[in-house]
Amino acid sequence: MQIPESLASQLATYKAGFIGRAPAARVAMMEAATAHLKSTGIESTALQKGDSAPILSLPDAKGERVSLTQLLEQGPVVAIFYRGGWCPYCNLELRAWQAQLAELSSLGATLVAISPQTPDNSLSTAEKNDLAFPVLSDSDMLAAHGFGIAFTLPPELVELYRSVGNNLPELNGNGKWVLPVPATFVIDQSGVIQFSHVETDYRERAEPVDVLAAIRAMGPR
Repeated sequence: MQIPESLASQLATYKAGFIGRAPAARVAMMEAATAHLKSTGIESTALQKGDSAPILSLPDAKGERVSLTQLLEQGPVVAIFYRGGWCPYCNLELRAWQAQLAELSSLGATLVAISPQTPDNSLSTAEKNDLAFPVLSDSDMLAAHGFGIAFTLPPELVELYRSVGNNLPELNGNGKWVLPVPATFVIDQSGVIQFSHVETDYRERAEPVDVLAAIRAMGPR
């Protein structure tokens, strides 16, 4: 039986390919922006294991509200914050989680993916990746701010994103150049975070198998 490729390996392969074909000046600028974001300390000021998760109610890809409180009545929740369907690293992450959905369900947990995209753009992301879990819209960034992972893009990234057609203010419907730091949280039924992975390098994400292990370690519910 072939062992599925890890998410980390898929992300590393894409990263290597991008660095190999992108202009060196662009790569250097993006690396500098990532280093600066890390220097702000947002990884440590974001919500951590043991903190209480904010109460959320966000629209899904069809515009219907999804309540964290109601989801927690069924079991623990895995909340993934991603940048948007325009981000290839995010799409790799979403597809990796789709492959683990049956295992997650067997543990009694629910997965939701959250981005600033409008519901229409979230629907496009869900359809493109054949996702069978809720893709939620956080256009007003209340969830991202609540978890402490929202940040404003520096001018050089604004210009870069605009030049390649990623008009975030329009895609997100909020007129802002603000994104969440990619993050994964596991929230238990009491609303307490039991796993937190916040990474300012958008090319790195929590490995799904590690998240599943954290859920198993929580014990029977």
